[in-house]
Parts: sequence; C-alpha cells; structure tokens
Amino acid sequence: MSKDDTGYEIKRVGVRGGLARAAAMTPKQRSHSARIAAEARWAGDLPQATHDGPLQLGDRTLIAAVLPNGKRLLSQGTFLQAIGRSRTPKAGTGALGSVDGIPFFLRAEQLKAFISEELLLSTTPIFFRLKNGKRAVGYDAMLLPMVCEVYLKLRDERMDKEKPVPGQYKHIVRACDMLTRAFARVGIIALVDSATGYQADKAREDILKILEAYIAPHLMPWTRRFPHEFFREAYRILGWEYKSGSVKHPSYMGKFINKYVYDALPEGVLDELKRRLPKNDHGNRRAKLWQLLTVDTGIPHLDRQLTSTMTLLQIADGKDDFDRYYQTLHGRQGRLQFGEPPKRLEASVSSGPLPRA
Repeated sequence: MSKDDTGYEIKRVGVRGGLARAAAMTPKQRSHSARIAAEARWAGDLPQATHDGPLQLGDRTLIAAVLPNGKRLLSQGTFLQAIGRSRTPKAGTGALGSVDGIPFFLRAEQLKAFISEELLLSTTPIFFRLKNGKRAVGYDAMLLPMVCEVYLKLRDERMDKEKPVPGQYKHIVRACDMLTRAFARVGIIALVDSATGYQADKAREDILKILEAYIAPHLMPWTRRFPHEFFREAYRILGWEYKSGSVKHPSYMGKFINKYVYDALPEGVLDELKRRLPKNDHGNRRAKLWQLLTVDTGIPHLDRQLTSTMTLLQIADGKDDFDRYYQTLHGRQGRLQFGEPPKRLEASVSSGPLPRA
C-alpha cells in the first residue's frame, strides 16, 4: 500500500478490482457508497491551493490550481466543459458518484479498450480548497490529455474500420482534438524556450527592467526619510524605551525595517540595494539603502509602504497585534524569520548601532 500526492492510499493492483466491485453494485448502491466516501473526504483536513487562476486552452477556459505539494489540478466543472460535457454532472455521476469507480465520462463500453492503468490511477477526484477558502473538486491536470487520447483513439479505430464515430461522442472527439492541438502549441513553445534558454533570459530581462526602474545610478543626498514617529511606535510595540531625537538604533531595527518596509518592494530590489551598498567591517553601510532608489518610482513606493507600516504600528497594542495586522494587509505568512527582538535595548545597542535612518 502506498500514498498518492494528495495523501490518499492507493494500490495499483486493486484499481480494476475496485471497478469490478463497483460494477457489481446497483446504481443506488454505488451512489450511496460513493457519497459516504466523498463526505468522509469533505469532512477531512482539505489541502488549500497555493496558486489558482484561469488557464486558456484554445477557446476553452479552465480553472487551474496548484496544491502545496506541487500537484497541478483542474476543477471538475471546467474539466468537463473542456471535453464538451456539461459543466455540472448529472446527479450521481460527478465526483460524489465516482469516488470508488471510474468517472462517468469514461464509462462507455466503447472506451474500455483504450483506458490504461496509468489513466485509472489519475481519475480519483481530489477534494481541496481554492486560495479564497472555497471548497472545490478537481482532477490531476495530467488526466485531461489522457482522456483526450482515449477519445481520439476511439476515433482512429472507427476510421480504420471505415465506421463513423458514434453520434453521442462526435462533439467530445472534436473538443479533444482541439485541446490536443492546443497542448501541442503550448508544449512546443515551452520546449523551444527550455532548449534555447529563452525562458531564463526573459525572466532575467524582466528583473533588470524592475531594477532599472527602482534603483538609481547615483546616491541621493541624505535627508530624514524615516520619521522619529516611526521609531517611537516601533520601540513601543517591541517594549523598548525610546529616547526622543535619537539617530542611532539597535541592529535589530535594521532587520525590522527590511522585513516590513523594503521587502514590500519588487523581488530583487532589496538584494540589489544591499549588493551596491555592502556593509563595512563594522557592520555599517556608507549610505542608507533608500538613497539609491529612483525619485519617480522607488522613493514613492517606499514612502507608501512606510506610511502603511506606520499606520499599523500606531493601531497595534504590541508586536503580536502588529504581526497579525501586517500579515492580514499584505497576505504574508509566518512571523519574523530573524529571531525575537532583544528584551533590553542596551543588549541590542552593544551589538553595534546602525547609522542614521
């Protein structure tokens, strides 16, 4: 016995045996058995998608999702629509009616000869939650091209025998043919991009454009960018005593600012700022990071984030409150990764103060 990528136990040799047992049941018994199994899964701890969104294939739009373990899914409704079936299965034929058997869109006697063991193992519906928390049912994304192949093999066999495709399958065969062509177009582009290195170069090009927009070639003159009020509120939620007018701060405050202000800039900007302004042997930089930001893009974005962070600091009663507000507003997961702040301000100052903010 082993487990599939969703955590459910599977047994390869038992797949067709399970189908045989299901076939021996009456429709009412199959529906009842499937519903019990489905309700057990709904009641369990459902995985939540880390990513989801529309996937365009030809003239079809599917809802795609990715689970935390990397499993790619297509929602049941859009999956059915893509192959020319009704988006909403008839009662007893959807995921709730096929948990322990083959899905209704592959049950036809004419299709059995083209159904592989690999396909059978991919037909188990997967119960999960979308990013917004809504419950959903989907199939492994790899099932779609395999289902298309089944119907196209049926078409090919009928053509070889000089017989027409059964009327009830003609629209499904047309949909599967269109999808297969779309797979080929997308696949060849991905293969060329991978073979030539274009995809990696395009990603680097996009990053360079962002860095060019955000980072200036020369330092701006120093002025006070982070007001005293920012540090007064930060010290308050950290439980530190703030001395009015202080221009030196504990080293921990630099990490705090990076996490809650600079990290909100586009990915790569903070790393590039640090690279261009490295620390000296004493742990200080020759200038503040913001002095390398562009006037028209970098500085306005920094100021907006600074204002947002200050607002959250002002309404927070303590560090836990602030963390929670910040995560809610910005969708961040987890807490600070650089350790807890020093309990006493003196301990942090002795480890090396930062230059002026």
